[in-house]
Amino acid sequence: MTKFLTTAAIIAACAAPAFASDADLTKAVAIDYGYVFDIYKNLHENPELALKELNTSSMLAKELADLGFEVTERVGDDWVKEKIKKDVGTLYEDVGGYGVVAVMKNGDGPTVMLRADMDALPLEEKTGLPYESKVTSQSYRGEEVPVMHACAHDSHVAILIGAARQLVKRKDDWSGTLVLIGQPAEELGLGAMAMLEDGLFENFPKPDYVLATHTSGWAPAGVISYTSGYALANVDSVDITIKGIGAHGSAPHMGKDPIVLGAQIVNALQALVSREVNPLDAGVVTVGSFQAGFVHNIIPDEAKLQLTVRSYDDDVRKTLLDGIERITLSQALSAGLPEELMPEITIQSDYTPSTYNDPEMTERVMGAVGKSIGEDKVITQPPSMGGEDFSRFHRYDRDIKTLIFWTGGAEPKAFKAAREGKGELPPGNHSPFFAPQPEAALKMGVQAMTAGTLELFDE
Repeated sequence: MTKFLTTAAIIAACAAPAFASDADLTKAVAIDYGYVFDIYKNLHENPELALKELNTSSMLAKELADLGFEVTERVGDDWVKEKIKKDVGTLYEDVGGYGVVAVMKNGDGPTVMLRADMDALPLEEKTGLPYESKVTSQSYRGEEVPVMHACAHDSHVAILIGAARQLVKRKDDWSGTLVLIGQPAEELGLGAMAMLEDGLFENFPKPDYVLATHTSGWAPAGVISYTSGYALANVDSVDITIKGIGAHGSAPHMGKDPIVLGAQIVNALQALVSREVNPLDAGVVTVGSFQAGFVHNIIPDEAKLQLTVRSYDDDVRKTLLDGIERITLSQALSAGLPEELMPEITIQSDYTPSTYNDPEMTERVMGAVGKSIGEDKVITQPPSMGGEDFSRFHRYDRDIKTLIFWTGGAEPKAFKAAREGKGELPPGNHSPFFAPQPEAALKMGVQAMTAGTLELFDE
């Protein structure tokens, strides 16, 4: 049914002739494209930052209510406000939890939840599109920043609405309960947790399945790709403050140099993955920031490290985090630091868990998608060390099966040329130049989400 995401497979998919066994759905999606694109364009021109998605959530709620869904807004609001007050110390205007939940009951059957994230990034857009964002906004921390949909969440909302419109037209073809959610604050890793802690699975129908798609700049438009099993990683952030004893640069023996100690810690950490993690398991420890000192000739009394730690398996995650603490303290002891100057190690509590695509659900949904859009357009891909708080839905209740798949957004000819070594890859997600191909991405996303959802209802 599928091909692995090799260069040859992607090139073949880019060149494959258009095919769809579900001609009626393909035609219906094409007819509705103008409506879906207008929603996408409006969202792209008017992006909203995480925890500020007031207008986006209101628009989504109205669209779904007009389709006949029972809609609830501001799911997660109390949880968000309590957390932000605690973490930031103040609550700026319009900061809150803007989760949207829409429910449609259509007889007996499973409960299927479709999720779209809504927030944009603090980034200045440089795409040159006629609908380029010119928006600046105050973040939840009070900073004035430019805003851009550089991770395609605008397309996710538009695809969700497009799929909802198709599923409502096909109510005679499915039986069960359809739940649609607009999730805020994915970029902060907070939105899914906010909705769950506010009773998403208790106050609304608990899903048997949760399905999502993500428009990707690292796959060509017109292609659907997926990973069965672990698809995205645990993402932890670790801060290390290294204490020292300052001295003049000409007399290092008079102090304890935190820069040298920091360098030793950085080097020692590299053995964690290579010597303490099973070679068949995946793990990453990256020091992304090393800050210390101000001038040439002064040994400072402090250095700061910031780490990102990635894994799939929770036991590997524990090995890495425990190892970071052990190595850091051991290096400090070997440098002769007294107990009162031991490093401070902070593991951020708001980590993003790894995302697991249920293999059985994945096989069913991707099989249905392949039948609908053409099997040559559905390709498997290796797991990624990126993170997504979509993982929270399965982590919150392990009985719930989840799947997130990728809808290609890159310009196919440029992508194919780059894979053949004849050019540069088009800009991907989180780039100020990222501009997915809207027609192919939106049509493919709507059709795949609709076909996959119909399959899950077919029990």
